Amino acid sequence: MQLNPNQDLAVKYVSGPCLVLAGAGSGKTRVITNKIAYLVEECGYQARHIAAVTFTNKAAREMKERVGQTMGRKAARGLWVSTFHTLGLEIIRKEVKTIGLKSNFSLFDDQDSLALLKELTMEQIDGDKDLLGQLVNQISNWKNDLILPDDAIKQARDPKAVLFSQSYKLYQQHLKAYNALDFDDLILIPTLLLQANEIVRTRWQQRIRYLLVDEYQDTNTSQYLLVKLLVGERARFTVVGDDDQSIYSWRGAKPQNLVLLSKDFPSLKLIKLEQNYRSSGRILKAANILIANNPHVFDKALFSELAFGESIKVLQANNEEQEAERVVAEIIRHKFVRKTEFGQYAILYRGNHQARVFEKALMTNRIPYKLSGGTSFFARAEIKDIMAYLRLLVNPDDDNAMLRVVNVPKRGIGPATLEKIGALANELEQSLFETACDSRLSHVLSGAALAAVNQFTRFLVETADRAERGDSVAALRTLVQTIDYEEYLYETSASPKAAEMQMKNISELYRWVTEMLEGDELDEPMTLAQVVTRLTLRDMMERNSEDEGGDQVQLMTLHSSKGLEYPYCFMVGMEEGFLPHQSSIDEDNVEEERRLAYVGITRAQQELWFTLCRERRQYGEQVTCEPSRFLLELPQDDLEWLDRRQPQTQTQRETRARSNIANLRAMLNNDKS
Repeated sequence: MQLNPNQDLAVKYVSGPCLVLAGAGSGKTRVITNKIAYLVEECGYQARHIAAVTFTNKAAREMKERVGQTMGRKAARGLWVSTFHTLGLEIIRKEVKTIGLKSNFSLFDDQDSLALLKELTMEQIDGDKDLLGQLVNQISNWKNDLILPDDAIKQARDPKAVLFSQSYKLYQQHLKAYNALDFDDLILIPTLLLQANEIVRTRWQQRIRYLLVDEYQDTNTSQYLLVKLLVGERARFTVVGDDDQSIYSWRGAKPQNLVLLSKDFPSLKLIKLEQNYRSSGRILKAANILIANNPHVFDKALFSELAFGESIKVLQANNEEQEAERVVAEIIRHKFVRKTEFGQYAILYRGNHQARVFEKALMTNRIPYKLSGGTSFFARAEIKDIMAYLRLLVNPDDDNAMLRVVNVPKRGIGPATLEKIGALANELEQSLFETACDSRLSHVLSGAALAAVNQFTRFLVETADRAERGDSVAALRTLVQTIDYEEYLYETSASPKAAEMQMKNISELYRWVTEMLEGDELDEPMTLAQVVTRLTLRDMMERNSEDEGGDQVQLMTLHSSKGLEYPYCFMVGMEEGFLPHQSSIDEDNVEEERRLAYVGITRAQQELWFTLCRERRQYGEQVTCEPSRFLLELPQDDLEWLDRRQPQTQTQRETRARSNIANLRAMLNNDKS
């Protein structure tokens, strides 16, 4: 398929900074992959001097695969295609001495961070889940906004802010002691380093001579500054984004970064991609009319050369159970008439809690489905166990990893023994593993407990030594065999079949580690430490976002649906308080909710249904529902209300009631006269 004129212009404009404003379904990935090929084949760039970054591993993998197909794997060798966080990890790895980290640092995932913060704030917060969640989010926001602990402490004005800022400082001190970083550090640390160190900044500007950024509207403060520092004054970059699809302000995304670009780079070239290759004309018309209610710095209107398409259906139900039944009945009817597959249907909702009744209705009708946000591969207990062993091999200071595996499988190191090791570690101000190897441990432990600890530490030190000498693959195989992990699984699993599946998962992990250690035609071989940090990062990026697949109805939140497309979509719960969400109404942030509705609408390729309830059960009570304002903002001529009676807002009902009363009075007056 040939590029359209604007796509072609976006590919070939390489002489300065470029913003490609790409509407939903407008072929932005094609533009990025073709531009990379153009830079190499026509502009003399070497692939190793080009970097393309995006926000998910899935998007990065797809982009890398398409580049390989476009220009050939050999020509693409050395090209950097990754997520922002993987790029940040690479900068940290290469500049580890300048940063002041040991090269075998660990990555803390969200569970590690939560566990550490819970421990550090036990006296003040006492494990309060809500407060801990707020603290985790606040620390993440501070890091995304490049605010360090001392600055946060200075800015604190109320007791809660003081507690949070001091907890932040304590948390960072412990991360340093563990030689560990968390997810947000992967952007914060490289950004601060490039900002402060001209030599390092110049080195990376020479390394990355052309930068491409996908989903630019999702960048936060630190990511924006990282891009700015990497491109420097030469400003050879292309960013692709859509302000109408910015739906992540709750995690720091700032769509105004698109506007900021034109201020920071006055020569910025703006190119709009407005031809949509995904959706029918009617669906696009509805999306355009809806999003026009938001204020815009950049105006654009999507158009399609596809057929105008079917009317947009609206289903009304009495309650949420009937809503689910009606959606499932419509899928069954539609599939029978159209001879389609279940995998062509998606049910999109605002909140995860809405999925339960749809799952029940699908199960009742024996319809296969995939619930987005299932258990991540890396969240499985057996994978977390083996990953913890690997983390401990490459970073003995990782106390979280030590605590997970020290008695898995059981080896006679119980809670009392661990408590004594922990107390001595605090006294000596060193990690648990270092303390377990320390000769002074014999002052607090003796007999079988001391022997068990010595045997465990000796085994790990020998395995780490073997891995470091270069035989990492054999070291990993020996590790799993020596600890009798397979036997442990058969003893502890619900059934032999479950244990067999768990061992298959470990074999899959082993295969990944082996491939990364050995490298391939696109990727250089890695050390075990690099493999462990990369896999930990993959887990953090992919948790709750596994690939959809198979002939199954897809159930997912509107946020999860971004970047995906399905022939037939149901947007459910189109009511005030659901979409827009009540918290957004209260915070006067309806514009982002409208963008979320726009994202949902533009997932549909051929047909789209909306559903809403007249009543819902909330907090144990039946509550009357109002139709979503977004439903009323859509072009009503294109909507087909399957119940033939359009819902009325409270205002419309009151107006009609007043009108009826007035008519009744008029009739009575006429009778009197």
